[in-house]
Amino acid sequence: MSRRSLLRALGAGAAGATLAGCGVPAAFVEPGDRAGRDSSATDHTLHFANWPLYIDTDDDNESKRPTLDAFSRRTGISVTYTEEINDNDEFFGKISPALMNHQETGRDLIVISDWMAARFVRLGWVQAMDRAKQPNVAKYLDPLLRAPAFDEGRRHSVPWQSGITGIAYNRKKLGREIRSTGDLWADDLRGRVTLLSGLDESFALLMQGNGVDITRWTADDFHEICEQTQKRVRSKHIRRFTGNDYIKDLATGDVLACQAYSGDVIQLQADNPDIAFVVPEEGAELWAESLMIPNLARHKRNAERLVDHYYDPEVAAELAAWVNYVCPVPAARDVLASSKDEETAALAEDPLIFPDDAMRKRLAIARDITSEERMDFAKKWNSIVGL
Repeated sequence: MSRRSLLRALGAGAAGATLAGCGVPAAFVEPGDRAGRDSSATDHTLHFANWPLYIDTDDDNESKRPTLDAFSRRTGISVTYTEEINDNDEFFGKISPALMNHQETGRDLIVISDWMAARFVRLGWVQAMDRAKQPNVAKYLDPLLRAPAFDEGRRHSVPWQSGITGIAYNRKKLGREIRSTGDLWADDLRGRVTLLSGLDESFALLMQGNGVDITRWTADDFHEICEQTQKRVRSKHIRRFTGNDYIKDLATGDVLACQAYSGDVIQLQADNPDIAFVVPEEGAELWAESLMIPNLARHKRNAERLVDHYYDPEVAAELAAWVNYVCPVPAARDVLASSKDEETAALAEDPLIFPDDAMRKRLAIARDITSEERMDFAKKWNSIVGL
């Protein structure tokens, strides 16, 4: 199961865009109205909402979460952990009424994707964290993830895990290597290519294929990829647009190459070593799903401590070994490399968990789609995708 959204209908995207824009001025929360009464000093609890299958569990008892249990033992803070986030838009709809009405959400820490995190930051729905009380974050956060356009200085968000949107392909069945996004449009791949259906998931890689700097892309860049994609749909070069069902298509051989997430490919490779993942020569999108503290959270200090706990390289390594996404703590690599378990130590050399220097140079965080752009862009993209 991916932590990226699977399929985003126009209705949900448009509703969020309207709310995030100027159409609902009351939705914005001023900085002075975001903090609640912090009970952390006397109430040693916190509520942490995350995605399914996104934390380590004990091999013998799936109800136990070793890294989380270690935090509770060390600090005395009891964590109520819920796997309630299945889709960014769905979760937005669940907690937005409370946030826009200046009410508590009942959650102290949440994990959402960057494009949704951007919306929360713009609306003033999350609190800035006190980095002076988070020495591990300050010291160990990957430099590539420190300065997303939507959250200057990462004041309101800290990556939980990261990943890459690149290209996956069946090296054996294709009979050649793919090195660039342009290679997807070769004649021998006609009808055997899929792209991701979600606007936020798909656009950056396609722009990079055109040589665009995705940290500062323009509306003209967007319209250009739409025109190109529309032509490839009409010529039937693109087989279809997918959520995470591309995994099945690639595994069965119905598709030979596709837009894909690095974390998914690690799992595919375990069953089929012929599946390869490539960061194109022109670059690929680096993204994250980030920890955020909602407004009026009752246990802000406890939540900040939990965030910092996961930036201890030892803890980050344990989590990375289980989830197999790009680890936002590069120092965890040395921890894994020193493991006496051969399989665990090998993870330190996996570039899809710890990108090497050559790959890192080709990764970039895309600027987010603004609230003013989203309605029209979603309408245009979804008309091509068929939503």
